[in-house]
Amino acid sequence: MFSLLPQAAVSPLANPPPHRLSLAPRSPRSRSSVVVGALMSESPQKPANVSAPKLCFPILVNGCTGKMGIAVAEAALSAGLQLVPVSFSSLEKPGRTLKVGNTEIQIHGPSERENVLSSVSHEFPNVVVVDYTVPDAVNANAELYCKLGLPFVMGTTGGDRHMLYKTVQDANVYAVISPQMGKQVVAFIAAMEIMADQFPGAFSGYKLEVMESHQASKLDTSGTAKAVISCFQKLGVSFDMKQIKQIRDPKKQLEMVGVPEEHLAGHAFHLYHLTSPDETVSFEFQHNVCCRSIYAEGTVDAAVFLFKKVQSKAEQRIYDMIDVLREGNMR
Repeated sequence: MFSLLPQAAVSPLANPPPHRLSLAPRSPRSRSSVVVGALMSESPQKPANVSAPKLCFPILVNGCTGKMGIAVAEAALSAGLQLVPVSFSSLEKPGRTLKVGNTEIQIHGPSERENVLSSVSHEFPNVVVVDYTVPDAVNANAELYCKLGLPFVMGTTGGDRHMLYKTVQDANVYAVISPQMGKQVVAFIAAMEIMADQFPGAFSGYKLEVMESHQASKLDTSGTAKAVISCFQKLGVSFDMKQIKQIRDPKKQLEMVGVPEEHLAGHAFHLYHLTSPDETVSFEFQHNVCCRSIYAEGTVDAAVFLFKKVQSKAEQRIYDMIDVLREGNMR
């Protein structure tokens, strides 16, 4: 019988040592790590000689003026996709351009969005849009993509998520929406969801502490933390999202969290610590990511997944990264 529970992964302690909430990576030399304290083991790698045929379709990255947008654009080119030479900014600066690889990207202001996107949809009929903008733009951008019938991957977190889903559902367009684009982190969340479904109430009475640290430019609370917390709530843990310890101060990130200095401008550290009512048992789950490549690669995989859905005339609906993983769209 298949079991989600690790063998000897967590041991009850009669007198557990005092814990300190620390998000420091287990291996400080690692440039990118995803550390999970329980429930996960490494997935077997695909044989090196097995590779899916490359697809080439146009992809428009909205938000190329930001670091995440640039990372996705670079990952798209590395995957052999056609980068549409258009992006948008919240600032009206006519004539602005930037270069990604050998592609010169024309940056348009918000007043030009609809006209430019409409032209793009005619010139590149198979285009998939990727959104890495800002939380305040999420809903307006989604409304425009839906109005023009453009399939899109929403990588931006924040905004009114209930309204976002309603907008897309009412428009009946293809979309991938997920608070987390890192494939391995998504697999961890999926494992948590399975555990919550199979063992509801298993952690009733336990106290939960959550800490998340991201670069100072991230304005909203981690959507990944919220997704994991919702699993703990199904497992019987009482927790209010307002209790999340959100760290954006670089000094605290260095001294208290243990973020490598070179990754202060781009990291995602999460720690979840559970303690039993009598404080004799504790569980800890941790995943730390340095740099943006894990999210950029996952986003490109989501775009490939969505393109295939459109081409196969699959159901027009909202998909998420778990759907992407289930179809094996992991390069």
